[in-house]
Amino acid sequence: MSGRELTKQQVKLYMDSKLKKKTQLAAAARAEVSVSSARRIEKGMVTGDRDQHTWRTRKDPFETVWASIILPRIEIHPNLLAITLLEKLQEDFPGEYPDKLLRTLQRRLKKWKVSHGPKKEVIFNQEHFPGRMGLSDFTELKGIKITIRGEIFHHIFYHFRLSYSGWSFLKIIQGGESYTALAEGLQEALWRLGGSPKEHRTDSLSAAFKNLSKESVEDVTKNYEDFCAHYKMVPTRNNRGVKHENGSIESPHGHVKKRIAQGLILRGSNDFDDIKEYKNWVDGIVANHNRRNAKELEFERQSLQNLPFYKTTDFTEVIVRVHSSSTVEIKKITYSVPSRLCGERLRAHIYHDRIELYFGSEKVFNLERVYNSKKTKRSKVIDYRHIIHSLHKKPQAFRYSRLREELLPNDNFRSIWKHADKNMPPREACKFIVKILYLADKYDCEENIGNYVVELIDKRKSLSIISIEHRYKKVKNKVPQVFVIQHLLEDYDQIWKH
Repeated sequence: MSGRELTKQQVKLYMDSKLKKKTQLAAAARAEVSVSSARRIEKGMVTGDRDQHTWRTRKDPFETVWASIILPRIEIHPNLLAITLLEKLQEDFPGEYPDKLLRTLQRRLKKWKVSHGPKKEVIFNQEHFPGRMGLSDFTELKGIKITIRGEIFHHIFYHFRLSYSGWSFLKIIQGGESYTALAEGLQEALWRLGGSPKEHRTDSLSAAFKNLSKESVEDVTKNYEDFCAHYKMVPTRNNRGVKHENGSIESPHGHVKKRIAQGLILRGSNDFDDIKEYKNWVDGIVANHNRRNAKELEFERQSLQNLPFYKTTDFTEVIVRVHSSSTVEIKKITYSVPSRLCGERLRAHIYHDRIELYFGSEKVFNLERVYNSKKTKRSKVIDYRHIIHSLHKKPQAFRYSRLREELLPNDNFRSIWKHADKNMPPREACKFIVKILYLADKYDCEENIGNYVVELIDKRKSLSIISIEHRYKKVKNKVPQVFVIQHLLEDYDQIWKH
């Protein structure tokens, strides 16, 4: 053992043995040290600590450029990468700094940042209390495409979460982030939860204010504050651009979305029959997620505030006038409505997925809300059923109508019009396509009649409106004859006598 430097482990093992009342000889043998070394350990002359390695084993390849070139740059821009600096050196000093020196430079930069680098942002973990805070945010399924009957379904998720128990609520949102989507999702979450927290935290809501005027921004701000007041919640917001301030929901985004991704794998398909089926499936995924926090939720529910007796406004309201063309314009989208509403002023309640039209306090019509694409700034959503009764009386108006393309409900009808316009006189072509639309509405056979007429065209058979109408004309049920025998008035006298 002579000549060998004692290690820290040997010193520790010897002292532990002595604490266990071992003799000096036994403790020295156990630690594999000599008795003289044992005496030196007891006197504190040996600790096992080695001198710090401060000398270099080879010459520093960046010695000539560190102080003059590298250090001044990283002091001004601490985020410069080693690869960036190395490429700069290779450009200025060709052949002197090969790629194999990258790891050396990375270690040198790391050591400098630890000793002299800039201050880093500190995360302050928060203590959560039951019933104190609920958080809202929007998120999307990146890298996952959901389809409805084969067509890509563009959507995002509204996510509400209680910071203490971790209870989550997810709502499918069509369109982008908006105050309406936030209010509608938050209100549904609170009523499903059965109570409200004392504080509601969101991000800066900058997406909700996008493209709004100053007056509109003030309206949205007031609406949000009124909404929170209705549920006795204090509204708070993160500082703009500071992501981790909403950390209690940002990280859970990933957990819930990972469950959705895993659920889709087990399901074997990303395609759904309709939005309702997709919504119910997502609700099931979130319900399974919430079961893990059931005990914490039951405890937190005792601290939640009671809900008010009624819900509050969770939509955007605008006043619209129905044009003589039986259309209204809402959010730069032209919608057709039943012609009975022409000339009327209506209140439109705008939700993220629908629009409800009111005349006074009576709801008179529902519209499925659509959004403009990046390519189309002003879209049209026209249902020919709303105006076909008028167009049937003046079919020549079809040819130059501003709504002509939108009046044709699908590819079959577009093919029928293309054929008629090419092979019939102009007046007859307009009469033919309008009559086909009229029959589709009258006999509720849009898909059937479209397929049938296209089949006739493909087989180059003659197109006769009379024969087509006869094919789909519904036979009215005959009213049965009921024979009633009138009783005599004297019969009432017999009833009175009894």
